[in-house]
Amino acid sequence: MSAASPKRAILSVSDKTNLEPFARGLLERGFELISTGGTHASLSKAGLPVTYISDLTGSPEILEGRVKTLHPKVHGGILAREDQLGELAAHGIHAIDLVCVNLYPFRETVAKPDVTLTDALENIDIGGPTMIRSSAKNFPRVVIVTDPEDYDAVLEHLPNPNPDFRKSLALKAFTHTASYDAAITAYLGTDTLAVQMPLELSRVAGLRYGENPHQAAALYRLGNQRGAVLDAQVLSGKEMGFNNYGDADAAWALVSEFSVPACVAVKHANPCGVALAQSALEAWERARDADTLSVFGGVIAINRPVNLEVAQSMRGTFLEVLIAPEIAADALEWFKTKKPDLRVLIAARPHFSTLEYKQIGGGFLAQQRDGRVWTDLQPSVVTQRQPTPQERADLEFAFFVTKHARSNNVVIAKNGATVGLGAGAVSRIWAAERAVLNAGEAARGAVLASEAFLPFDDVVRLAASVGVTAILQPGGSKRDPETIAACDELGISMVFTGSRHFKH
Repeated sequence: MSAASPKRAILSVSDKTNLEPFARGLLERGFELISTGGTHASLSKAGLPVTYISDLTGSPEILEGRVKTLHPKVHGGILAREDQLGELAAHGIHAIDLVCVNLYPFRETVAKPDVTLTDALENIDIGGPTMIRSSAKNFPRVVIVTDPEDYDAVLEHLPNPNPDFRKSLALKAFTHTASYDAAITAYLGTDTLAVQMPLELSRVAGLRYGENPHQAAALYRLGNQRGAVLDAQVLSGKEMGFNNYGDADAAWALVSEFSVPACVAVKHANPCGVALAQSALEAWERARDADTLSVFGGVIAINRPVNLEVAQSMRGTFLEVLIAPEIAADALEWFKTKKPDLRVLIAARPHFSTLEYKQIGGGFLAQQRDGRVWTDLQPSVVTQRQPTPQERADLEFAFFVTKHARSNNVVIAKNGATVGLGAGAVSRIWAAERAVLNAGEAARGAVLASEAFLPFDDVVRLAASVGVTAILQPGGSKRDPETIAACDELGISMVFTGSRHFKH
C-alpha cells in the first residue's frame, strides 16, 4: 500500500440532509467513498461511485443489518495512528481518513405515542456510535463528522484540517454519542431515582444574559422533553431573558392548576396576585388589584384566550411577559403598537416530567415533582367551628397558591383572590406578618393558608386580630393542640390537610 494511496471516507448516515453535495465534494478532493445500507443506496442512485461496506470487509451484513461495520478492516482503518500505518499495511488494511456518521433516529422513534419496546430497541445504534468514538479517539489523523451543518466547513478545511478544527469536530462527536446514550437511558427508566442518571441537555437558544447583566446564559432542553414555556411561541416583544423564562414557567404552572378562568401575576419567582373569575378580563383585573405595586414589572399568566378588551385593560400597567393559550389577532396588533416591548407568548397546558432537579455546587438534587392536587388530600376540620362553603372554596384556592409560593409562605385569600401574600420568609410568623400587612382591611372575613405546619399559636392570634375567619395548614406540630385551642378560643375554623408543600 503506497503513500500515494487515495484517502478513504466512510459515510453512514440516518439524516441524509445535504449528503449528496457533501459526497460530491469529497470525490472532488480525491476521496474514495465507502458506505452502508440506505446511505449506499442513496449515493448510488445519485450516480456517485461508492464502495459497499461488505466489499471492503469481505463479510456480508448479517442479522438484518445489525452487524456490518464491526470489523477490523473498518476499525483498524480508523484507529491506526500515523505511526501504526505500517502495521496496518502489513495486515492488508487501508487507512480510513474521514468518517461521516449520524445515528438511528432513537429520539424520534420513542417520541411516537404508539412506540413499542421492540421499536425502541431496534433504533438503538451500535455500529454508528462505535465508529464515531473510534474516529473521535483518533481525531489527530481521522476527521469525524456527525452534523450536516458542518459539511461545508469540513470541505473548506480539507485536505488537511488544522488540529483545532479536528478537535472541535471530535468534541461534537463525543457530545453526540453521550447525548444519544442519555436519551436511551432516559427512555429505559430515569423517571426513577437511579444510581446513575445522565442528563442530556441540548442548547435551544442563547440568552442576552443571566440573572444579572454580567452573567452569560443559555436555554437548554432536557432530553426529548417538551415544556409549555420552553416551547411557547413568542408572538411579539423583546427577546426572552433568563428571569423571564423562570417567572413565566412559575406563573404558567400555577395558573394551569385551575379549571375556571384564572390569572396569576408573578414577580421574582413568587406569585404576587392570583385570582379566579367568570372571565379572563375579570380574572386579570382581580389579580392586578390584589397587589398593584408588585404587579408592576411582573409576569402575567391567564388560562383563557386574551381578546382586545383584556389587552386594552392592561394599558396602564407595565408588564414584562404575558402568557396565555391564545391571543386574538386584534389584541396582538394592539400589543405590538401600544406595548412593543411586552413579550407576548402562547403556550399549551404543561406536561410535567416525573422528576425535577436543582443544582448545587458540584452536583444536582433530584426529586419527584410535587404533583399533589386538592383531590389527593383528606382535609379534616379540627376545630369546633366549621368553615362556611365560601371559606372552604377559598381554602382550596389558597392551597394551590401556597403550593407554588416560595417557603416559608402564608397566603390570605377572599372570594377566589389573594389579598395578602408573604413568601420566602425565614420565619413563619414573619411570612404571616408580611401577608397581613399586604392585605390590610381586606383580611377581614378572609382565609389564611400555610404550606407547612404552624409551630406556635402566634399566627392564629395574628390572623384573628385582623379578622381572618378560617385557616388551612398541614398540621403535624407537637403544639397542634395549642393552635387548635387558640382557634376555638377565637372562633376560627381550622382545617388540616396532612400534606406539607415546601418550595425552596
